[in-house]
Amino acid sequence: MLQKLNIVKLEVKDVLVIPDFPGTHAHFLTTRFPGIRFHSAPEVALSGFDLLKLRATRFWNSRMRSISSLSLDDYKKTGRFNLPDHSVDLVFSVLFMHDLVEPKRFLQECWRVLKEGGLLTFSYLGPDTAKELFSEDLLQQLPLTRLASPWDMHDMGDALLGQRFSDPVMDMEFLNLDYESEKVLLADAMALQLLELEGQNSAPASPLPKKLTLEVIYGHAWALGKHLAKAQDHVAYIDPSQIGRITRNDSA
Repeated sequence: MLQKLNIVKLEVKDVLVIPDFPGTHAHFLTTRFPGIRFHSAPEVALSGFDLLKLRATRFWNSRMRSISSLSLDDYKKTGRFNLPDHSVDLVFSVLFMHDLVEPKRFLQECWRVLKEGGLLTFSYLGPDTAKELFSEDLLQQLPLTRLASPWDMHDMGDALLGQRFSDPVMDMEFLNLDYESEKVLLADAMALQLLELEGQNSAPASPLPKKLTLEVIYGHAWALGKHLAKAQDHVAYIDPSQIGRITRNDSA
């Protein structure tokens, strides 16, 4: 994602990072876009000292200007970011949308908070992730569940266009994880929220796979023409502020 963003021509003053976590992305963003202000939505797994450290770091990244700290739990409950309309230039989202039952709502919120000419860039896990686990035998023996979102790369591209984003670019790659320990494989499956082992006292009779596939989908799209009329039911509704009087001098 950072490599793709490095070649994008964009002026960024405010960036929404959702979810936000310790890592190299913040250093890259502050180097690539000097003087940016972070709007941080820390990943839920962070708590206590790590959360305080992340918030302090983002404050420092933002050159000690005020920053907004958002809650992923609140977003999942309300479907809304605690940010004004047209308030950020860039939404940077890493491995989040596959946890959403309705990614369409997320795209709508990104469209709302992005400024005219802003950019949404993201990655998420596609439906072929951990496909090795979903054999008939293991489905009968393990409490397996699919990713919350079933959207593949083409579904996302269509949804971006449906939400009025412009020039969507989609890409995908498979990453293969090889395991020597079944315990580690099961731990990763639980971390991906594909497996719930509470109350599971015995290992499955069928052998577990030795590898897991991650289908990682990348994409970006632009928020352009935000103030243009939007067609609904084949009727275009135009805000009165968009209507101007044409004078003779204007038409000349």
